Amino acid sequence: MLNVVVMVSGGGTNLEAIIKAIDSGKIKNARISCVISNNKGAFALERAKNHGIDSFCISPKDYSNRSSFNQALVSKLDELAPDLIVLAGFLVVIPEELISHFENRIINIHPSLIPSFCGKGFYGLKVHEGVLARGVKVTGATVHFVDSGTDTGPIILQKPVLVKDDDTPEVLQRRVMEEAEWQILPEAIDLIASGRVKVEGGRVRIL
Repeated sequence: MLNVVVMVSGGGTNLEAIIKAIDSGKIKNARISCVISNNKGAFALERAKNHGIDSFCISPKDYSNRSSFNQALVSKLDELAPDLIVLAGFLVVIPEELISHFENRIINIHPSLIPSFCGKGFYGLKVHEGVLARGVKVTGATVHFVDSGTDTGPIILQKPVLVKDDDTPEVLQRRVMEEAEWQILPEAIDLIASGRVKVEGGRVRIL
């Protein structure tokens, strides 16, 4: 059974999608052991509570410096000993020591087709604002492993979403979530839980 920790900063819609996929059997051989947020007010913590999942808030605001926060986060994850860490809208830079310790065991969902509209400054609604400003016709979402760069780790899955002429950033954000994020994040977790994901030469091969 894959022991999964989900890390989130906001509402937790991707968390909810994972929970539903586990309950329905779309994700097999995996369980969420804990939800961690950096935001005490994150509705994701309430979602976890409603489903009987342990949850914790570890916020940088509660520590004198970022190094102390990083140490607390790493210590907590060491204690939980997850097989997989899922960043589902976690808007905090992941410490290098965490990335190296859990190499190829941390995945992230990004609301664009990487390498477009990703990297520093592209998160949340800013991604969709960038998409509309550039006038691209197809956007989407990407699930990738986390490495020391920003959105540069090996890509696991991608799913395209058409951009409409009358889209606003908010409307496009919702459609990307519904048509892509909530589909491919659970799928990626299921593939990993099934032992079907292998990283070779910086690229992912689905077995």
